[in-house]
Amino acid sequence: IVLLPTPVGAVLIGLFSLDLAWAVADVYARGAPVGAMAVFSTVTGWRVGFDLFGLAVAGGLFIVPAFAALQAWTGKERRARAIAATNVLSAAFMTVGALVAGLLQAAGLRPGGVFAVVGFASLAVGAWIFFTLPTSAFRDFLSILYRAIFRLEVRGLENVAKAGPRAIIALNHVSFLDAGLALSLLDKEPVFAIDSAIAQRWWVKPFLRATRAMPLDPTKPMQTRTLIHAVKAGDTLIIFPEGRLTVTGSLMKVYDGAGMIADKADAMVVPVRIEGLERTPFTRLQPQQIRRALFPKVVVTVLEPVKLAVDPDLRGKNRRLAAGAALYQVMSDLVYRTTSTDRTVIEAVVEAALAQGPSRIAVDDPLTGPMSYRRMLAGARVLGSKLMPLAAEGRPLGVMLPNANAAAIATLAVMSAGRVPAMINFSSGTTNVLAACRAAEIGTVVTSRGFVDKGRLQPLVDALTEAGIAIAWLEDVRARVGLVDRLGGLWRWRRPLVARRPDDAAAILFTSGSEGTPKGVVLSSRNMLTNAAQAHARIDFGRTDKVFNVLPLFHSFGLTVGFVLPMVSGVPVYLYPSPLHYRIVPELVYGTNSTILFGTDTFLTGYARAAHPYDFRSIRYVLAGAEPVKEQTRRVWAEKFGLRILEGYGVTEAAPVIAINTPMFNRFGTVGRLMPGLEHRLDPVPGVEGAGRLVVRGP
Repeated sequence: IVLLPTPVGAVLIGLFSLDLAWAVADVYARGAPVGAMAVFSTVTGWRVGFDLFGLAVAGGLFIVPAFAALQAWTGKERRARAIAATNVLSAAFMTVGALVAGLLQAAGLRPGGVFAVVGFASLAVGAWIFFTLPTSAFRDFLSILYRAIFRLEVRGLENVAKAGPRAIIALNHVSFLDAGLALSLLDKEPVFAIDSAIAQRWWVKPFLRATRAMPLDPTKPMQTRTLIHAVKAGDTLIIFPEGRLTVTGSLMKVYDGAGMIADKADAMVVPVRIEGLERTPFTRLQPQQIRRALFPKVVVTVLEPVKLAVDPDLRGKNRRLAAGAALYQVMSDLVYRTTSTDRTVIEAVVEAALAQGPSRIAVDDPLTGPMSYRRMLAGARVLGSKLMPLAAEGRPLGVMLPNANAAAIATLAVMSAGRVPAMINFSSGTTNVLAACRAAEIGTVVTSRGFVDKGRLQPLVDALTEAGIAIAWLEDVRARVGLVDRLGGLWRWRRPLVARRPDDAAAILFTSGSEGTPKGVVLSSRNMLTNAAQAHARIDFGRTDKVFNVLPLFHSFGLTVGFVLPMVSGVPVYLYPSPLHYRIVPELVYGTNSTILFGTDTFLTGYARAAHPYDFRSIRYVLAGAEPVKEQTRRVWAEKFGLRILEGYGVTEAAPVIAINTPMFNRFGTVGRLMPGLEHRLDPVPGVEGAGRLVVRGP
């Protein structure tokens, strides 16, 4: 409920009434009425019309917020009577007002004089209402400002009340406007935990005088204790657990002190995510990190309150560290849960193109070079229209191509056409490929003559043909594409050819066959986008990054993390067809200024042996999986390149990442922490001491 418009409306009624009084001071009835055109042919007529229009608008500002407050603040058992009584009073005041106006006119007062009385009375009423407002005029002003300028949308605000009297509102920190936004959301005056160094800035001090702010200095335990007592006393505490504005665009380090306050005060933590303000000029992000906008749409999402899960047996420093880790878990869950997965992969890529710019580079390879989002999606639409007759909607269509732009376009094309790309692992052998095709009931495989020749895969193609599986050559499809097709693709690249649902099948992947016949794993768009959101919640990456992906798209990690995740995040991907080119890959990483590299222990060992110490100068993250990383490999990468390898674990059925080490939490010899949103348990293994079978479940 924002009541500030009510006194503002009263003041405007007063000002418009006084101007109307001035406009009609010398006007009186002169006989027959005149028409509207005659009135608006004069300056006075236009002025009167403007003042009457202003009175109508001001009247709405005056009454609507007050009536909303009446309905919201009155108990359900009394609401009908209160509204009825208000209507009676309103009718009574209108009647009395009309009688007073009539008496004034009967006493000889002209219309201008009547409006002057109304104007001065309204100004007095406006001042009286302002000084007796039951809400904070400052918070109301901020609410109006944010909603008007940034089209503020708030989701889940009712969750604040669920936290009870001991509540800590924990927000991500993306801009200098965050504190004002947080203040505008609450009905009750909160307490702000402000970093003591920030509190000394001259531009922060006016805000501190207008709010209840307490400095927070990790080196001064008494300040932390004061905040704990404030929460215990029933004050709502607003805190930014990161302690500073993000400079990465993602979640940064969460301070242990914030977690300790929540733990010691036995408070409920209400996680809140702010999205949109990071695009304003009031941020620490550089222009190359994010697309700027003066007035971007801002969305605030408030999740259900949670209690920090801290082991009751921990004490002292260990408990403080555990509280900080628990709060980090809450904040990373917040980022994950507020990332949209209710769309298809192709729709998510289109949204990324619109958000990042259609001309932004999406994919690159050594054959065709860099390709923009618009060109990639236009190509996918054109190719998809030609592939549609090869399979019915919702049925699989085999894709057997190397890591290159063509594979990316073909995969998106099949998705756009409403068919399911079945990613053929051409390196697994003829027997396994045929078994995979039978399992998925694949009738046609899309491939390229050039790739088959260079990869010496003609025996495999012959075996597929003998098994009754048709081969669709990309070279033949391309020959059927005309100018009209290309123009149509460029015109309608924003829309997929066939509408699909997020939970429909989006891709079929096959296991390696090391445990027998390859198993087919059907992944939906929601499966892959959820895994991408989980990874995004744990590792910071953005527009300044570039992924170098040597893992094939028929591999779950190569498809989801190496392709889908960067595509929907606006991160360019350099696709290279073979991870075994140990001398070429480091040179290309150096030449493309890539910042993220995926690999296995085997591949990373080969790169380290062949690379120049400066080849990986631009790399920020090296992510490894599929096999344990040896201590020798870690040591070589750390000593030769100054990089630590972040090891993870996943399975195709989990789309695929289950756990991963991150710069925030990294422990050598482990595969990291479980991804947010995953449930897990350990079942004992009979006959094996200290062993457990890991069972996971999640979206």
